[in-house]
Amino acid sequence: MPNNNVLRGNNAVLTLAAIDQPAGQLAQQIFDTEYSITTVGRCTGVEVHVTTDLEVFHEIGTRMPADIAPGNVNICGSADRAFVNGALIRLLLGKLATGDQNQNADFHDELQPKFNMLLTLGANRPGEGVTVTLFDVHFDDWSLVVPEDQFVMEKVTFKALRVERTEFISLSPVVV
Repeated sequence: MPNNNVLRGNNAVLTLAAIDQPAGQLAQQIFDTEYSITTVGRCTGVEVHVTTDLEVFHEIGTRMPADIAPGNVNICGSADRAFVNGALIRLLLGKLATGDQNQNADFHDELQPKFNMLLTLGANRPGEGVTVTLFDVHFDDWSLVVPEDQFVMEKVTFKALRVERTEFISLSPVVV
């Protein structure tokens, strides 16, 4: 049965999960020992975009398209966070974010952490909702915004290899 419930952002949980690859092991080290950031707290403005580069073909002399061909699929997004502790920039730069990196090392020799990102959206009914899972995520960009009279926010943008949406419904009876 498809989910017809209204979802709200204040019920959402953003979770990061390491993958079983060398870049994922670096992410796991950052998650566990350095920052304990598997569940990203104080997060807002999470956006996920899936775009397909559709190509429209027009025949000479016609105004209507003759064909629409599917193109490349791109998965990207961003998230804002009101807590600056270095974890997100460390997940962007890997070993290059620390002060002890080898200055002679080539950037391509250093691993950039790679991980999965789970966005769990709870419905107004307990135990029901949707999980959007992004696989093989790389952070693409990090920025810091310091407004004069509002909260300091850090922002990351990311790219992913694939996305999956899963509905969940608890099996426990709903008391009315």
